[in-house]
Amino acid sequence: NSPAVTAGSFDTTKAAHIAWWNDYWGRSSVSLPDKLLERQYYLDMYKFGCVARSNTPPISLQAIWTADNGNLPPWKGDLHHDLNTELSYWPGYTANHLDLTASLTNWLWEVKEENKRWTKQYFEVDGLNVPGVTTISGKPMGGWIQYSMSPTTAAWLAQHFYWQWKFSMDERFLQKRCRPYFDEVEYYLLKIRKWDQVKHNYFIPLSSSPEYKDNSIGAWFKNFTNYDLALIRYLYKKYFEVLYAATERIPREIFIEEGLYPGFDVNESGLTIAPSQNLDESHRHHAHLMAIHPLGLLNPGDPAEKEIINNSLRWLERKGTRQWTGYSFSWAACIYARAKLGDSAVSMLQKFSSNFCSSNSFHLNGDQRGGQYSDFTYGPFTLEGNFAFAQGIHEILLQSHNGYVEVFPAVPAGWENASFRTLRAEGAFLVSAKREQGRITEVKITAEKGGDLSLKLPFKTWISPGMNRALIRVENNIVTVKLKKGQTIIFENAFE
Repeated sequence: NSPAVTAGSFDTTKAAHIAWWNDYWGRSSVSLPDKLLERQYYLDMYKFGCVARSNTPPISLQAIWTADNGNLPPWKGDLHHDLNTELSYWPGYTANHLDLTASLTNWLWEVKEENKRWTKQYFEVDGLNVPGVTTISGKPMGGWIQYSMSPTTAAWLAQHFYWQWKFSMDERFLQKRCRPYFDEVEYYLLKIRKWDQVKHNYFIPLSSSPEYKDNSIGAWFKNFTNYDLALIRYLYKKYFEVLYAATERIPREIFIEEGLYPGFDVNESGLTIAPSQNLDESHRHHAHLMAIHPLGLLNPGDPAEKEIINNSLRWLERKGTRQWTGYSFSWAACIYARAKLGDSAVSMLQKFSSNFCSSNSFHLNGDQRGGQYSDFTYGPFTLEGNFAFAQGIHEILLQSHNGYVEVFPAVPAGWENASFRTLRAEGAFLVSAKREQGRITEVKITAEKGGDLSLKLPFKTWISPGMNRALIRVENNIVTVKLKKGQTIIFENAFE
């Protein structure tokens, strides 16, 4: 009823609104045989479209849905970087919404100087770390100290700078944002590490694993946790790639320094929490499994690493889900998908959508069916579980973190028919694929920026219409072809 809102201005705003959503939904799509999961996926991607814009603050715990009745929303509605912020952006990259994922890296860049002041104050070194719990201006808010003051938070957030570059292949972003951010995080890590004269490797004086042992003294370890170690090893691995892409060289000392960190602590339980500390109870935060997902440091295609992954997941199953919340199931689905265990991934997604969401699809943390899978039966709402769910769907349909594109890498055998359109892979490739009657029939890939495409062949016998076969190289079932900017290549199953 405001006099400032005229019929003409409303019509214009409405038209712009409809055009925005038409463009959003046109970026990508999926078709699944499990309609419960398909419905949840689209509702969660709708939420993502509601809360992410390149020029707005990042996604907080409840974002725009802070129905707090004048009180603080659950967990203060703040920015939690021990998993909540990170998980919330997972689906945006593969779903082809880089204009929206930019909200996180843009905000991190804006608050970088504030974060550097805190790093100098708290850790007494130069360089860049980020408080685990922050205000909208980047200032620390406190909380359980092992995650609010974690020494590796910035290393996890740096992954989003890497993804923003790697999924777009934007040279300007690489030079102006991604490399400088990695530079400062690596410099900080160099300053906080210590040298072990006995083991002849680097360590950090105190290490932890988010939320493990809550806020007790037992949350701290004098040896590396696999959480902190995985993040540091990941930071260096991707720093090599970023440096080479930006400068075509990697300083020799960086190679030497990376090699002087220890390997992961592993025993019969797979990945431990820390040396001499197995996962000894059901626990909601899968931090000790970071090397599997989201960091991708362990490859199920390598027999030795596959054994570590399988042992880790068997141990996780042995401890059960009684202390899991909703996001634990979404994240576990991503981990199972990376392990190429599609049936287990789908099972986790089904449990999430049927037990841990309200009737309107929002993640309520606790088991809403009276404790069928978890002892947590409460209902505080946070968003990260929804967005990790959507990424779980993506991980089943498309993976590209190993340097090649793989379609339907974790689809259960029972999913005879499934398809997706223009999901985005690392290297700025837009991928569409069809699975019909249990067989992959077509893969279509467009090179947004051009470059070398590597695809794990999903067929024994295939054709590529209109493409000179001599230009396509195949080795170890990986096909490689150089594509021009905007070029599309189609692979079809020859059914031989």
